[in-house]
Amino acid sequence: MASPGKASVSDSHVGKKKKPPARYWQEETDGEKKGAEDGGRAAEEEPRTQKPKQEEHQRDGKRFISGKSDPFPGPAPIPEDRLQKFKRKEKTKKHRRQHYKLRDIITRSEEASEMAQKQAARFDILLPEDAGFLEGDEEEDTYTISQEDIADAVDITSGAKYFNLKLSQFGPYRVDYSKTGRHLLLGGRRGHVACVDWQSKQLMCEINVMESINDVKWLHSETMYAVAQKKWLHIYDSNGIELHCIRKFNDVLRMQFLPYHFLLATASASSFLKYLDVSVGKEVTAICTKTGRLDVMCQNPHNAIIHLGHPNGTVTLWSPNQKEALVKMLCHQGGVRSVTVDKSGTYMVTSGMDKKLKVYDIRALKPLQSYFLPAGASCLSLSQRGLLSATTGDVVQVYKDVCNTPVTKPYMAHRVRGTAWGLSFCPFEDVLGVGHGDGFTSMLVPGAGEPNFDGLDANPYRSAKQRQEWEVKALLEKIQPELISLDPCELGQVDQATFQQRHQDRVQALGFDPLAKEKFVPKYKKKGRSSTGNVEKRKRQVAHEDQRDIIKQTVEDKMKMEKERKNREKKKAKLSGSRSALDRFKN
Repeated sequence: MASPGKASVSDSHVGKKKKPPARYWQEETDGEKKGAEDGGRAAEEEPRTQKPKQEEHQRDGKRFISGKSDPFPGPAPIPEDRLQKFKRKEKTKKHRRQHYKLRDIITRSEEASEMAQKQAARFDILLPEDAGFLEGDEEEDTYTISQEDIADAVDITSGAKYFNLKLSQFGPYRVDYSKTGRHLLLGGRRGHVACVDWQSKQLMCEINVMESINDVKWLHSETMYAVAQKKWLHIYDSNGIELHCIRKFNDVLRMQFLPYHFLLATASASSFLKYLDVSVGKEVTAICTKTGRLDVMCQNPHNAIIHLGHPNGTVTLWSPNQKEALVKMLCHQGGVRSVTVDKSGTYMVTSGMDKKLKVYDIRALKPLQSYFLPAGASCLSLSQRGLLSATTGDVVQVYKDVCNTPVTKPYMAHRVRGTAWGLSFCPFEDVLGVGHGDGFTSMLVPGAGEPNFDGLDANPYRSAKQRQEWEVKALLEKIQPELISLDPCELGQVDQATFQQRHQDRVQALGFDPLAKEKFVPKYKKKGRSSTGNVEKRKRQVAHEDQRDIIKQTVEDKMKMEKERKNREKKKAKLSGSRSALDRFKN
């Protein structure tokens, strides 16, 4: 039997065993430190009763994970650039004299918008796909890489997206992709119409209308499409059966469909811009532009404004709510050949008979870039990722970052078999469809399409049942044509002019101002506290509140004027400091 002394020595040796290093989230309690110092004596003594550490942290109000205090309390920070990507609008300026119910409504709306912005920014990192790109070897230009080389380098599924359809009998062809990017619509000049599921190469329908065709356009889903024929506008279904012949829409040259308003906008040879509501089959409005033949047309996806190009070099912006053009811009010295707008509604690209390609900022209505093309551009198209495609005869060129920085050479180039007549990027795919005199060509353009799609808005893989449910929901959420305006953010603001006019009418009807602030009357107090001096003192304490808004506005105006004065002085100093060529004649 071992002696007690030996037992204590062996226990102390065991107690001095090296412990793993403490992490930064681990906190040693006083009991643990004391146990480490006493060594073997701690094993002999009975464990002391002490409150759990978890309860201590609960008492302190700290958040913890698995009994330990959280080293990173609070929600994870979101990068500012990612928040700016999903920013919807600026905060509304709230006045002190606004009605309290209106202030609450505006506050709740801003809180919901901010929460949606933060959630979208947090979920952005979970998106599964990235945008593609094309890189050449050292000192190799990417526009020298042929489509055959790209198709051989990519996988089999992507390589099958490059193909040619030889349709030389009824060309040239107009091209349009459905909103989901799954279906392709071809319209030949000599009457040939074909609907194709281009990814599976399955033909949905093929007809010949026995009449010349000016344009084709998908409607809200892949079950219906519109064809602008020689005389009238016709509506067909995906089986090639004619549903409607709308004789009010005659001599239509170009069409654009507004998906969230269910409006089909048509431009005719008789200078009329007409809107058709396809959900009820009625004409919304007909506007006589008085600018001649309308064969150049596009839409702004951001605010549903229609852009028209004219032979005198101007581009006009139209809304179904006004009979006059919202904006009229002189863009070219010759006729306008093509117009396109990016999906954010910020940039507009135009090409004209003066062989120039110009980029405009629609917000400021000013030109940003100007390029000279030796033969001009007949068709333009912008992709979801900002790539610009331009056709010059039978050559298709794709440019990258053409809106932000000056471009000296194309990103890609390809020669088709005939003169290009239609051009369109496929949504959610790195594919460019080109309709020409010899048929149709599907090009591979890496980095053109948005890699991630919204399954609730445009799902390429939806079933027939999902499409029907989406159609019902879209009809219930249809936006009325009266809400189309240049600035869509105006819908969330208060119309001050209309409010003031209604307020004046109400004052005249009642004979007094119901919103006028009542004059302050001090409350009567007892025990001698309502003497004349005390009453006047209380009146003076609240007198400055009525003048606070006026004083604040006056100070802001003074600061603004002072800032403008300083800017003028700086400009004047710069001009006076610069030397002129005529200074050498001064004495």
